[in-house]
Amino acid sequence: MEPLGATSVFLVICVSCLLFLSAWRKVSGSGKLPPGPVAFPIIGNTLQLNTKNLPQHVDELSEKYGSIFTIYLGSERVVVLYGYEIVKEALVGLGEEFSGRGSMPLFEKMAQEPGIVFSNGERWKKLRRFALTNLRNFGMGKKSIEERIQEETRFLVERLRNTNGRPFDPTLFLTHTVSNVICAIVFGDRFDYEDKKFVTLINLIEENGKLQRSPWTAEQKNGQSEFNVGSLVRSTVELFIAGTGTTSVTMKFGLLILLKYPEIEEKVHEEIDRVIGRSQSPCMADRSQMPYTDAVVHEIQRYINLVPLGLPHAVTRDVHLKQYLIPKGTTIFPSLKSVLYDSREFPNPEQFNPGHFLDENGAFKKSDFFMPFSAGKRICVGESLARMELFLLLTTILQNFTLKPVVDPKDIDITPVTTFVSNAPKSYQLCVLPR
Repeated sequence: MEPLGATSVFLVICVSCLLFLSAWRKVSGSGKLPPGPVAFPIIGNTLQLNTKNLPQHVDELSEKYGSIFTIYLGSERVVVLYGYEIVKEALVGLGEEFSGRGSMPLFEKMAQEPGIVFSNGERWKKLRRFALTNLRNFGMGKKSIEERIQEETRFLVERLRNTNGRPFDPTLFLTHTVSNVICAIVFGDRFDYEDKKFVTLINLIEENGKLQRSPWTAEQKNGQSEFNVGSLVRSTVELFIAGTGTTSVTMKFGLLILLKYPEIEEKVHEEIDRVIGRSQSPCMADRSQMPYTDAVVHEIQRYINLVPLGLPHAVTRDVHLKQYLIPKGTTIFPSLKSVLYDSREFPNPEQFNPGHFLDENGAFKKSDFFMPFSAGKRICVGESLARMELFLLLTTILQNFTLKPVVDPKDIDITPVTTFVSNAPKSYQLCVLPR
């Protein structure tokens, strides 16, 4: 080998060794960072992780490393929090320290100006305060928004009747309904389902959902931080997309689950008939008298585990958690699945069972482990709206229709399609028969 070639190989080996040592120090750090699998230079643990089903792999890692451990997605250091106690201690007990938003490069590239979801620091606080104030002014959590939802459900019922018992995919029906509720809040009015602008918005939401399949793709970050018109526009878009996608997917998943378990649907029918009847529209005041239906809605959210690892957080300063020191800026994955599927609180969590939210007398039972909207300072801004929509949509559909599967209920697969970010139901069709 020529001297120049030998020198080049030697330099490559030296650099690789230095990178490996650097990565090793990041992992072991003098014993201060939480433990985790050994990371390789540049690629981190990428080759060791099942990125197609990271939530499942996180379950396996927790068996080895416990309730808090470190992994590397490329060069990005991520600390995973696993279990109710550690998630609550971090997101609630140390809420301010864990209130940062972790890196999501694809979304940051898409946004010319970061909105509520992806901003940090003082900008995030101002945007969140602004959004909450105005959403409340627009009626979120009040009777006016309830009436908006009731109005939209009437359009949904009409569309469902027009299927005349034929099989259909419920995706667009539910997406249109939920989107129009957000439109009524954000834009001041609903859209006709055939309106070209509305169709364009729906298509953009669908495209956004596809892009979310791999949010950790490396791209440059936007360094601007002013509170301006751009950030307000982005916040509006985020509210529209988040408020549409999560609720409509939850409803779609919920209907699939009820198709598989007609005995559960029948119990909801009985409670609706007893409390509401057939002649008046369901309202939120009915919920307190409908413990079984309320339990079904909660169990749907628990079971589908929509965002298993939650949206990534970040620590805003060096923070001590248990016996470890987590450096400022570290990305945090709070495993919501580990809380929603805790067998101490929810026996046989892999099974769909409304009894998880009912006491021995059949009354509704609240649970501190119910965290589908996350917890702490980064809890979902639209939580109260989503809860209202889910209850009113489900009760209105089941008040008017019986769900009929196109296959034997025993053959219905409610196993979610899992991506890096979220769970979703498999595509399906159903029939609705007027009651």
